[in-house]
Amino acid sequence: MVIGFFVGIILLILLIIYNSLIGMRNKVKQAKSGIDIYLNQRFDLIPNLVECVKGYSKHEKEVLDNIVQLRNEYINNKKNNNLKQAEILNNNINKIIIMAENYPELKASEQYLNLQKNLSKIESQLQAARRIYNHEVTNYNTKISIVPINIIAKIFGFKQEKLFEIDEYKKENTEIDLG
Repeated sequence: MVIGFFVGIILLILLIIYNSLIGMRNKVKQAKSGIDIYLNQRFDLIPNLVECVKGYSKHEKEVLDNIVQLRNEYINNKKNNNLKQAEILNNNINKIIIMAENYPELKASEQYLNLQKNLSKIESQLQAARRIYNHEVTNYNTKISIVPINIIAKIFGFKQEKLFEIDEYKKENTEIDLG
């Protein structure tokens, strides 16, 4: 009877730990989904931004076409998308904003200013979503690394998640060759 009581306590503890790990893993998935939502909102603005810029920058067609192609590939391949692909597209979107600096008429355009304002708002929300994601991943990774929870996590196949990080080359200023 005493042995049954201890076995029951151990099973209860295992169940509580397992359920907390599931909850934390789901928070990580939810935070990643939040990033995806803001990326999609940003990507929905791309066609309007591209069309707005196209009228002012005929010789930038290659950059604009590349952005549209990347956006379409991202949207059409939803199931296999990852954060790296989204960052490549985001980096190219930033090139559009930098290009606009060379066109004073474009910078004064009400449509462009509205699009740029919306992009800035979404970018702020995206940064917040990235911070939330990294927070949840850190909590989750810490939890599955602590003894004795790490043993239970290993038994049930819980794996470390990767933090969202910006590649080194993206930390540098983007340069556009207009010549």
